[in-house]
Amino acid sequence: MLKIIPVVAILLAGAAMVQPETRAPLTTIREINHLSRAEAALRLPVAFEGTVTSFRRHENLLFVQDGELATFVLATTNTKLLPGDRVRIKGTTRGSFKAIVTSDDITVLRHGEMPKAIPVHWSDLILGQHDCVLVKMSGVVRAADLVMSPRAPIRSITIQMLVDGGYVDATIDSDNLEAMNGLLDAEVEVTGAAGGRFDDKMQQTGIVLHVPSSDYIKILKPADLSVWNTPITPMSQILGRYRVIDRSSRIRVQGTITYYHHGSVVVLESGGKSLWIRTGTDQPLHVGDLADAIGFPDVIDGFLTLTHAEIKDSYVPALVEPVHTVWKELAVPSDRGLGHHYDLVTIEGQVITQAREGAQDEYVVIADGHPFSAIYQHPSGQPPPMKMIPLGSKVRVTGICTLHDSNPFSGPVAFDLLMRSFDDIVVVTKPSILNTRNLLYLVGLMLILVFGVLVRGWALERRVRQKTAALAKSIEAEAALQRRSALLEQKRSQILEHINGARPLSDILEEIVAMVSFTLEDAACWYEAADGSRLGQAPLEQTGLRILHVEIEARSGPPLGRLYAGFSLAKPPMDGEIDALQNGARLATLTIETRCLYRDLRHRSEYDLLTDIPNRFAMEKFIHSRIEEAEKNGDKLGLIYIDLDKFKPINDRFGHHVGDLFLQAVALRMSKQLLGSDMLARLGGDEFAALVSLQHGRSDLDRIVARLKHCFVEPFSIDGHCIHGAASIGYALYPQDGTTRDELLNAADNAMYEVKKKKKQAA
Repeated sequence: MLKIIPVVAILLAGAAMVQPETRAPLTTIREINHLSRAEAALRLPVAFEGTVTSFRRHENLLFVQDGELATFVLATTNTKLLPGDRVRIKGTTRGSFKAIVTSDDITVLRHGEMPKAIPVHWSDLILGQHDCVLVKMSGVVRAADLVMSPRAPIRSITIQMLVDGGYVDATIDSDNLEAMNGLLDAEVEVTGAAGGRFDDKMQQTGIVLHVPSSDYIKILKPADLSVWNTPITPMSQILGRYRVIDRSSRIRVQGTITYYHHGSVVVLESGGKSLWIRTGTDQPLHVGDLADAIGFPDVIDGFLTLTHAEIKDSYVPALVEPVHTVWKELAVPSDRGLGHHYDLVTIEGQVITQAREGAQDEYVVIADGHPFSAIYQHPSGQPPPMKMIPLGSKVRVTGICTLHDSNPFSGPVAFDLLMRSFDDIVVVTKPSILNTRNLLYLVGLMLILVFGVLVRGWALERRVRQKTAALAKSIEAEAALQRRSALLEQKRSQILEHINGARPLSDILEEIVAMVSFTLEDAACWYEAADGSRLGQAPLEQTGLRILHVEIEARSGPPLGRLYAGFSLAKPPMDGEIDALQNGARLATLTIETRCLYRDLRHRSEYDLLTDIPNRFAMEKFIHSRIEEAEKNGDKLGLIYIDLDKFKPINDRFGHHVGDLFLQAVALRMSKQLLGSDMLARLGGDEFAALVSLQHGRSDLDRIVARLKHCFVEPFSIDGHCIHGAASIGYALYPQDGTTRDELLNAADNAMYEVKKKKKQAA
């Protein structure tokens, strides 16, 4: 199901508007509705009356109506407002899909009758007519769910109705499960305040009715049969009940081609609006030409799309200049409809990794401290060699911005840039020479210099001792200073070695603090992290001390902490105090960021990026280690293979996005059936495996397998679709079925395929 985007979310993502001029307030809803979006953005004062038709306090959503006109109010009040309350509202206007209001004060005048609901059709509301007005519609309920509010731990009922023209969502301010009884497949009449779903450019993509309570839902015709008494349909006959009635009219649009992938997709841009067009054409089209497209309008994953489309290239150049942007403009659109989804944009950042995949090349870029992917999809045939970018380079990337979420107003949303060619990624600045490798070379050179200094000092000491005993004290003092310098360099060298080793982060930071203390003649030194935790010799009582500190800066983002040094007030300041602290802070920055990068890379190597459970590599390591423990302790183990049945039809019918969400839901359900010492891993595709500890052998394993099978009894609700899952499960026992990792894997795999084979024969 597409996510509902309440109008209030648009407000919360907005930038600061111009301060209002001093003027008389608007006193009627009619005056407010006559404002343009730009005029409403000036925060004009309002003071008007209206009747409450819907109020959701935990989300500050308020709809008020006066006569046949209505408006939306972002209600900043703790007053419990009831449908039918007559209220006086003072506040200011805001620009959104249309003019709306943010309240400063709400006063209840009296309680009266609700306005009469207007019967409407789908075509009225999808065009924005009767927005915020109390309306009533009839349709057949396709889904009814109890959902949690994204803003508070409060549940409400959401239903989806099929009406003449399309689908309509209704959000009911009720958590009464009994109110959902008998709704599925029933023909109902729903009364509520009309609202909508929107994309990042303030284009309406759907309809939402805000219903005050379950009393405003009237069952016109009950379902012919209880949904749970529906006859079971064999998996091989599912599409036999599939029916589509599509009366959508073909439309024609015109714009500049900004992206083209043969046989798949074209993007047209015109007047600040961009459209994703699905087409099977493989004819030569030129990016930058003016073109016409014909097809059928649709909303897919919450975004406007033209499907079953044909493209006609005019071969007339009409170049669109890419919009220069920063990360925040792409990930957090404003409330003025200035999003860049499907727009041609340019952004600068630093390349941190790059990889060639089967169908595309991907560059991971950091911009303003946040990662995004720049993707070049391979053309048909032999792809050209990948353009290699030196890691750490500053690049300028041009491409089509694609968001990962159709609801960008609930917070920052991840995005990718689709490049048209390798010319769309240009190196602006090559990597800095200040990297770990060069620092190691520098440390090595410094060690050589220190060694040379020591040798020279030893030679001078011997020569001076031979010449005169009177200079012995002076020579000894010089040698001691050199030894101190050598020891300091040795400490620094050890720290750099430990950064790239397996030593714990806290131990390395302790070494850095100790090195700074040694440099400052054993002064009290300590490290304080950003969360307030400390390492080192922080004095319990700091009165009577002279405290110095430096920030441990990060390459991007807030500081990582501080490095402190405390000196007795009786001791005069010495040279190089700040330099010693800054040198320690630079080493601490290198240590912390290197370990963070290492942890991230290790997590990516051992965990499946889709389901966030261990991958095949981690599972094989785990099996090997558990077998070694079992050999010593006489433990019993069970290896379970799970292969999802008919996963490909789910992808074919609902799309890979729904397929991915289904895999995540399956992994979550199955992981809840295992103990903390057991492991569930995704081996790849729709295959999973679990390694479990057993006390009594096969009987324990049978119970665990039964629990895993039970995971598929209840259907999965995925993005508004009800998906019935199933799996073929086989298992092997250690040591009965194998004593090595490969033997157990083969035994469990064979057992699983025997189960799958029997299912096919039975079907």
